[in-house]
Amino acid sequence: MEPADLVEIHAIERLKYAYLRCLDQKLWDELEQLFTEDATASYGGGAAVFSDRAGIMDFLRTSMGTTSMLTSHKCHHPEIDLTGPDTARGVWALEDVVVLSGEGGTGGVTIRGAAFYTDDYVKVGGEWRIKHTGYKRTYEEIQSREGVPGLRLTADWFNTDGRSSLI
Repeated sequence: MEPADLVEIHAIERLKYAYLRCLDQKLWDELEQLFTEDATASYGGGAAVFSDRAGIMDFLRTSMGTTSMLTSHKCHHPEIDLTGPDTARGVWALEDVVVLSGEGGTGGVTIRGAAFYTDDYVKVGGEWRIKHTGYKRTYEEIQSREGVPGLRLTADWFNTDGRSSLI
């Protein structure tokens, strides 16, 4: 491996981190630019499969667009291989939490899980883009938030501008 390869791998890591940030902050226009036009996706072990960027983005905007859904996606342990001068493949460990809040931040459910993403990347115009993304779950669990003693949201990116009521 050459030092220049490490620069390319770091650029791919930044691409994946931007993808996750845009998901959690619902920055759909910015997220869309991270994909190639002909990108494909397979989420949830094949439960949701898409054959182009427009389909992927429609799914993400529709399924995750509500501000009553708060998400945290963390990827780590990247295994990235450059497969050509403008192509690469990556495997990432994912841990995610989804909070579907009820009225006033009480009620609803929390979904937690882990998965492994497998991505293909291509360099377009000197910039790395996602050509394919998809994950299969290691596990997923759901828990009611209703009746959990003391549980309440004290900060919300969308409704409190991320400001905590504890401070």
